[in-house]
Amino acid sequence: VQLQASGGGSVQAGDSLRLSCADSRRTLINNGVGWFRQAPGKERELVAAITWDGGSSYYGGSVKGRFTISRDNAKSTVYLQMNSLEPEDTATYYCAVARGDYYAIPESGYIYWGQGTLVTVSS
Repeated sequence: VQLQASGGGSVQAGDSLRLSCADSRRTLINNGVGWFRQAPGKERELVAAITWDGGSSYYGGSVKGRFTISRDNAKSTVYLQMNSLEPEDTATYYCAVARGDYYAIPESGYIYWGQGTLVTVSS
């Protein structure tokens, strides 16, 4: 598995960004995928996750109603649409492939990790 996360950048509060997590070897199409983030000085946290078929998803409390996770298995890509961004969303965002076809909540449930993409939101 080779995960490539992209789409980060520097934006103003209230703006939107869409992150992408692509797997050139098409391994993630059979697995759940999660988006995590880690802000400076804080622990990494699960932001959103999705099952292999997109039938079920999970959102962390701070992003509910603002972020949407989706996937296109034909492109072996998982997306994180982030709307109404807030300075508190500033972090490095990572995508990760779960051990099975469902998503997991703890980090231990993920076996492959992409490199991070930095999101900076200014007020």
